[in-house]
Amino acid sequence: MTKIFFLGECMVELRELDDSTMGHSFAGDVYNSAVYMKRCFPTITVSMITAIGRDRLSEKMLSRFKSEDLDTQFVFQHPSKVAGMYFIETDSAGERRFTYWRNDSAAKKVVQFLTDDVVEQLTAADMFFFSGIPLAIIDEDSRDAFWQKLARLKQAGVKLVFDPNYRAQLWASKDAAIEQFNKAFQISDIALPGVEDLSVLYGIASAEEALDFCQQYQLEEMVVKNGPQSVVTQIGTERHSHQITPVTNVVDTTSAGDAFNGVYLGARLSGRSVFEAVQLGAKAAGTVIQHPGAIAPLAAFKQAMSEVGI
Repeated sequence: MTKIFFLGECMVELRELDDSTMGHSFAGDVYNSAVYMKRCFPTITVSMITAIGRDRLSEKMLSRFKSEDLDTQFVFQHPSKVAGMYFIETDSAGERRFTYWRNDSAAKKVVQFLTDDVVEQLTAADMFFFSGIPLAIIDEDSRDAFWQKLARLKQAGVKLVFDPNYRAQLWASKDAAIEQFNKAFQISDIALPGVEDLSVLYGIASAEEALDFCQQYQLEEMVVKNGPQSVVTQIGTERHSHQITPVTNVVDTTSAGDAFNGVYLGARLSGRSVFEAVQLGAKAAGTVIQHPGAIAPLAAFKQAMSEVGI
């Protein structure tokens, strides 16, 4: 059975419903990708690796994982920490602004739960996905141990997938982020960078430059996302530019790249070609941004994906 692990942080998402009322849901870049993969490819075992608390919201979060058919064997509950939280606002163009409360987030402690026995169980996976956000939030004194655990997975034949999702406010400095991102690129087999993230960190201005930059790491598969303009891929020496049809009804751009990542990887794990995987990922991203919040309504999402045979 095909299996993938997503390591990262899921947070409580707050959104204003009216002047006096807030609604909440759950979101986080790797969690979003996991949800969209599972919705499109239900035969893949999709597992979350994270730490949450024992508070009421953490319990509701765990229930939400299960309702999305995600495997929760490695969702650990910290005895004293809680789930992180953020408030999201969107402007008329669907662009986002976030306010975070994550200083006491249990997900910062996830590495301490990755014992030798747990890592041995993770070697049964086909893929292991992580992003720049868990790299930023895990305790600094746990990072060396994190890289050692990933090296064990790679040695066991697990494909490591990295999305360099950069959030400046999570890092002490740009240099600190670059150091960790370089290590991630070096150990990974597949990279899914966005031009915007690499532009800020490395001064890269185009998808082609991003692929040229990634060449130094001898990655097996590179997929560069450039917003609504295009997706550029390189497998071995074969480089292709895939045109994307822009969506006109943009409500909220939250999670567009996450949806692309999850559906693209699900398609590749299911034996689809790179061209098919990009088109399916783009359809997922284009669907998600037409709905508020990171997780689109199940019925609307499945209806849209059925139009492309998923």
